[in-house]
Amino acid sequence: MSDAVGPGDLVLCVNAAPNHVTGRPVPLVAGETYRVLAVMEFACPCGRSDALLDVGVDFAWCQSRFRLLPKPRAEPRTRRVSKPKETEKV
Repeated sequence: MSDAVGPGDLVLCVNAAPNHVTGRPVPLVAGETYRVLAVMEFACPCGRSDALLDVGVDFAWCQSRFRLLPKPRAEPRTRRVSKPKETEKV
């Protein structure tokens, strides 16, 4: 997944289990979306991923905790333009 994830991407937290290295509770919330600040090419000690993600909460997290969300598509919108009323002089 580290090839697909880059800085600025949105990821969904799917695993808020305790930190699998220290056993301490994590400040992440399952079901919350986070913006990736940096991708660090470093093998996680759990062996499940080849990169750690920095999402601005605490330090860096194993990428196996997240799923990449699709980029939003731009939808064209029709806009109303106000124009001056035309009047005829009599």
